[in-house]
Amino acid sequence: MNIVITGASSGIGREVGLYLAEKPQHRIYAIARSEKALRTLAEACQNRNIIPVPLDIAGDRSQLRELKKRLGEEAGRVDILINNAGYLVNKPFVEHTSEEIASVVAVNFTSAAAMIAELLPLMGRGSHVVSIGSMGGYQGSLKFSGLSWYSASKGALAILTECLATEYADRGISFNCLCPGAVQTEMFSKAFPGFSAPVSPAEMAAYIADFAVKGNKFFNGKILPVALSIP
Repeated sequence: MNIVITGASSGIGREVGLYLAEKPQHRIYAIARSEKALRTLAEACQNRNIIPVPLDIAGDRSQLRELKKRLGEEAGRVDILINNAGYLVNKPFVEHTSEEIASVVAVNFTSAAAMIAELLPLMGRGSHVVSIGSMGGYQGSLKFSGLSWYSASKGALAILTECLATEYADRGISFNCLCPGAVQTEMFSKAFPGFSAPVSPAEMAAYIADFAVKGNKFFNGKILPVALSIP
């Protein structure tokens, strides 16, 4: 399978890449801004099937067009897209700066939508788009102060998932959104210093990776909580 993962330089994304790379038949395009971190990720892969793609998904859209061109030439088809990149600022609603709001919305929602739009021509029947949302963006779940903009942007990603599942059902492309609870990533530690999450990045990554490969056989257009807490 040809697999594209955003936010692959650290945390859940990095672990998803390593997990999927254990199968030599998979070719993983790992996307993140840090070329050094991606190179380290590729070197940690025994099967040498992780391809680093340094790219700012929230930057100029021409970068996404170049990515589509490259994937078309090298792979010909995208079987799985995992929209994993995320950005979190823990701050009261009215204290977010315009720059912080723009970054949160761009990374968590509009860049994921743009990535999907660019790569759709390379997808066909059986392709699976998995967007990583959040329990904060899951309707009816317990909400936390300081995460309004983050949660709202992840909620938008969930609604987009439902819309695209309907729009592309005739082409046999599946769209699902997984909403993890607290995971002990660098982003979580920075946003909630002193707190420990009940799930490690590797544990969550194993679930996401297996779902990306097999989940579209059972789900389409679904927003699925992946948390130990009750919504």
